[in-house]
Amino acid sequence: MKETASFFKVLADEARLKMLWLLFHHRELCVCDFIEVLAITQSKASRHLRILYRAGLVTDRREGLWVYYALRPLQDGLARGHLDMLRSHLARRPGAARLLKRLSAWLRRKSGETRCVGIPGSRAAQTFNAAAPSSAQPAGRQS
Repeated sequence: MKETASFFKVLADEARLKMLWLLFHHRELCVCDFIEVLAITQSKASRHLRILYRAGLVTDRREGLWVYYALRPLQDGLARGHLDMLRSHLARRPGAARLLKRLSAWLRRKSGETRCVGIPGSRAAQTFNAAAPSSAQPAGRQS
């Protein structure tokens, strides 16, 4: 019973449902893809993806600074059945097609770039630049 309750708790979050919806339609996505399409911070994206990972719903692989996620093939019939039902249900939601369009537009914009932070104006670039130390001011000076 506890395992089943934990499975449903993982699905009880809008951001995680959106992430699953995007992964239902793309084999693998980078954290920066979720940041951009869902307009969330890197820490929020990573936290939710880690919850999906711990629940056994996604796999991950690292490439440099970024982590890529994909749906894990499920052996548990209950989980597989519920995810199939969830996919069908989400397809009928008003915002589902809009999310896929945003992802397609982002992936077109991103194509050809070797890294997400190289795309001017992207949330990934903003996140990376905010975390990088500024060379504009000498150390120890506050503005």
